[in-house]
Amino acid sequence: MSFRPLLAGLLLALPLAAVAESPNIEPGQWEFTSTTSVQGDLPLPDQTETYQECIAQGDIDDEEFSFIEEEEGCELLEHAVTVDGLDYRMVCRAEGGEADIVGRMDFLGERVEGNIDILVDSPAGQLNMTTRMEGRRIGDC
Repeated sequence: MSFRPLLAGLLLALPLAAVAESPNIEPGQWEFTSTTSVQGDLPLPDQTETYQECIAQGDIDDEEFSFIEEEEGCELLEHAVTVDGLDYRMVCRAEGGEADIVGRMDFLGERVEGNIDILVDSPAGQLNMTTRMEGRRIGDC
C-alpha cells in the first residue's frame, strides 16, 4: 500500500523501517486527502487530491509497508518511526534543482495526519511548498 499525494508533480519516498510494534493504524477502507500550498514568485492555487485505499492488517504488519511511493533521485537523510508516527528529512535532485523535504505523520488509530514542508531550489528560483495530509478510516474493505 502507498500514500501518493500529488506535490506539484514530485513524488516523495519513505520506506518504513521495521519497528517493534505495528504502526497505530486500524485496517480497513481509508480515504486520504492532501492539500498543497505553494509560496513563491509564481502565484499557484492550492491543489487538493483525495483518494481511497484498502489497508489490510497484513499490510500494516509488513516491514515493507510504506506511505509514500519511492522515487528515483531522492535520498532519505533522516527518519524515525514509532508506533505513533514518523518523522523524516530527505533531499530530491533533478534537472539542476534540489528539493529539501521535512515531513511528519501522526498515526492516530482510525486517523492519520501530517505535514510535509518542501523547499525547492532551482535555476528558476526558490519555491516553498507545504502539504497537509489527512486520512481517515471510513469502513471495512
